[in-house]
Amino acid sequence: MVEILQFIVIAILAGFLGSLVGIGGGMIITPALTILFGIDIKYAIGASIVAVIATSSGSAIAFVRDHVSNMRVGMLLEIFTTAGGIVGALMAGIFSSKVLYIFFSLILLNSFFGMLKKTGLITKKKIREEVVKNDKYADKYQLNSSYYDKAIGKTVEYNVDNVPQGSLVMFGAGFASGLLGIGSGAFKVIALDNYMKLPIKVSTATSNFMMGVTATASALIYFFNGTINPMIAAPIAVGTLIGSRTGAKVMQHLEAKYIRYIFLPILLFTIINMFLKGMGVL
Repeated sequence: MVEILQFIVIAILAGFLGSLVGIGGGMIITPALTILFGIDIKYAIGASIVAVIATSSGSAIAFVRDHVSNMRVGMLLEIFTTAGGIVGALMAGIFSSKVLYIFFSLILLNSFFGMLKKTGLITKKKIREEVVKNDKYADKYQLNSSYYDKAIGKTVEYNVDNVPQGSLVMFGAGFASGLLGIGSGAFKVIALDNYMKLPIKVSTATSNFMMGVTATASALIYFFNGTINPMIAAPIAVGTLIGSRTGAKVMQHLEAKYIRYIFLPILLFTIINMFLKGMGVL
């Protein structure tokens, strides 16, 4: 009973952070279950997949209702993510995983500095959300939208830019996931924020939606493989659902810069983790 309560507490934290910055929460659940509780990695991954679905479901209620998630962008990019995942899975073993870990960590590092500049922490200028021009693909597929920002008390209209580049990044994210078996939440947020110039709140909300779609497909495979243990996954799902709904409400009342402040350390941790795996340290 005590262990189940501990699962729920950890899952609440994972769901809260996952919905807040668009990473799904799996990167917290998996190491917590394996390191703190000694659970086999395959069952930990199965539980983390369930956590991602719960995070997406819990936050989607608020994000979709308030039009923070851009569903059109999410579904378009999910096509490229899925395609990349299939190609990556088929090519697993052809490329050196260590080289790829280093390669993708350097890509993320470049994006890290790009996002860091947006916070204004390394410049003295006050940074505002970018105003972008219309993209012909965004107009064609009706991707431009708006949402009501509760932190500033007004409706924010935005345009979507660099649709081909963002789609290519999402293909790469899916490719990395399929090839290396890693989560792609950080890649999703970066593609939406850095490349396609969506507001950070829309980026994290849309990332959560996309991760739920991807995780649902993965969960079916894990379920039939017998690696989703109900005694572990059930309390994780309950805790994550509670945390994600809370995180979704908090996120909408935070200023954009604070969401970046929270996301950047998590992104840096992901970069260091991938680089160390590439160097053979982990």
